[in-house]
Amino acid sequence: MATYKKRGGKNKSAQQQAPEQDSVTAEVFTTLDTSAGRAEAWVARYQNYILSAIGAVVVLLLGYLAYINFVTKPLNAESTNAMAQAQAYFKEGMQDPTLQDSLFTLALEGDGVAPGFVEIIENYGSSDAGQLATYNAGMISFQQGNFDQAISYLDKFSTSDPILGALALGGIGDAFAELNQLEDALDYYQKAASFAANDLTTPRFLLKGAQVALAINENSKAAELLEQLKENYAAAPEATKVAVLLAQAQN
Repeated sequence: MATYKKRGGKNKSAQQQAPEQDSVTAEVFTTLDTSAGRAEAWVARYQNYILSAIGAVVVLLLGYLAYINFVTKPLNAESTNAMAQAQAYFKEGMQDPTLQDSLFTLALEGDGVAPGFVEIIENYGSSDAGQLATYNAGMISFQQGNFDQAISYLDKFSTSDPILGALALGGIGDAFAELNQLEDALDYYQKAASFAANDLTTPRFLLKGAQVALAINENSKAAELLEQLKENYAAAPEATKVAVLLAQAQN
């Protein structure tokens, strides 16, 4: 006679495992309860410190936002307006070499009504316009032959702009070169070239650095800079001079 297993019957091994699983589950929840209790106790013990820390962060955040909205933004707007005429003189001087000296002087010192870059730096030095005025003052000083003053201004200029940052460092290099401090010039040309890689300023200062390196018999450094120019900026106008200079450096 055929036999069959009754449906719904429980496996004995499963029945034996159930109490063990219940025990493990209970242990886990007990551990969690204990950990939660400890955490609650810790929070209760140090809640004053926690609240004070949160309050300090909130105060700092609100203070920062207030400073940006009520100090930095109005200062930037005010300084930009104040610098408009000086900037116009500077731009016109760059475009008209015949009047450059007089226009640059007006841009730097003011015209008696509108302030020049020097006054703007004194009054708004920390603003965006104040920083741009510092850069412009450095470039004007260089054009006027005041190389030490140019270095002083450009060294104080700070920016994250890849082009202006590189031009400022390169301007310091140019000023040192004019002062015949060629080791310093080489140092700043290398800083300018590596400030932010781009097709405009990097080839320019790699070439200048190589030329100065050759002038002070740093041939290996010159070759290194020329190789960078050759490999990474072959399409740049400066790259047309690499072959001749590299031959000099290798000799």
